[in-house]
Amino acid sequence: MERRPGVPRLLREINDRAALELLLATGPMTRGQIGDLTGLSKVTASQTLARLEERGLVEVVGTQAGGRGPNAALYSVIASSAYVAGLEVGPDLISSAIADINGHTIADVTVDPHAHDDPVSAVHDAIVKACRGAKVGLGKLRGIVIGTPGVVDPRSGDVRFSFDLPGWHEGIHEALAGDLRREVTIENDVNLAAIAERADGAAEGLDDFVLLWSSRGLGMAVMLGGKLHRGRSGSAGEIGYLPVPGVPLPEDIRTLPGRLPSLAGGLQSLVSAEAVSELAREYGFAAGSAGECVQVAVAAGAEGEPLLDEVAHRLALGVAAVCVILDPGLVVLGGEVGHAGGRALTSRVEEAVAKICPVRPHVATSTVEGNPVLRGAVLAALQQAREEIFSS
Repeated sequence: MERRPGVPRLLREINDRAALELLLATGPMTRGQIGDLTGLSKVTASQTLARLEERGLVEVVGTQAGGRGPNAALYSVIASSAYVAGLEVGPDLISSAIADINGHTIADVTVDPHAHDDPVSAVHDAIVKACRGAKVGLGKLRGIVIGTPGVVDPRSGDVRFSFDLPGWHEGIHEALAGDLRREVTIENDVNLAAIAERADGAAEGLDDFVLLWSSRGLGMAVMLGGKLHRGRSGSAGEIGYLPVPGVPLPEDIRTLPGRLPSLAGGLQSLVSAEAVSELAREYGFAAGSAGECVQVAVAAGAEGEPLLDEVAHRLALGVAAVCVILDPGLVVLGGEVGHAGGRALTSRVEEAVAKICPVRPHVATSTVEGNPVLRGAVLAALQQAREEIFSS
């Protein structure tokens, strides 16, 4: 019997992935639209959609009026085909969000980490409560990404050290995966904020930029060629240790058993939230937090300019050091200090950088709505879940 030629399996997988990626990126589309944008013939597009329907990944959600013929069916990815969890873990709060495969957040909760004796129990509680709010079983999660302050070892996936999370240590990554019975990713919180910034913030669509994050601590994320640059040990972006004129060098940065490295000295001592609050008091702008101090200074007009000038000068020391090495083109200011300053601060940083280095980047304020770290964790988890679906 003569064997009929068939479509190779690899080609079918490529077609399925192309259609899924398109539907996830743009929303409901007709068979014809999918064919036009992917280059698939009508027959191949129909076969592709039939396979995706059989796998429970797409469904018809309506019709679209066409020409003289019948209305065309509109296909969409089934939101409940997979879910993900994103978390931000801080010293006083754990935030957790559940999103469907389309990226829509359907539940979010916050829990007190101090209510538990260990990090694993605290994270488990946050995820379970978020799943309960979303009415999604834990077994439906196809991706879990946790954002934490500190250095994350890219080889082991563990937090190497974190000033804010002394209970997080080597072995936590494996313990979390065992407790939740699925793969878990731990990522630096500022790196996750940069993912959110590139997706729908001030760096939307850009392949090269840096995010300078000034809150309780100081951190930086580096995006090069559309990918996060973490460095061999995961320490890329630990800009708080940068030696700068006028302040002592960090006293002792060695990590020893039972002791975290010192935060004294370096750029950290100039532009952390604590440093900015202290500076603001010297200029007569006392408020509840560093971000509020900067907001008050911006609202004060001419009276607040000296404080903003000094904060900008301090930030420029770090920005200039990064720009003469990476020349990223765009520097985004995030965290409570960067976000509060707005254009009044970014314009001053641009001017201050131009005075001390030959590279003049565009400096912008973060525009991600809500919690950038949590949003980045959800986006990273979605990428993992979608890759799993594409390759299955």
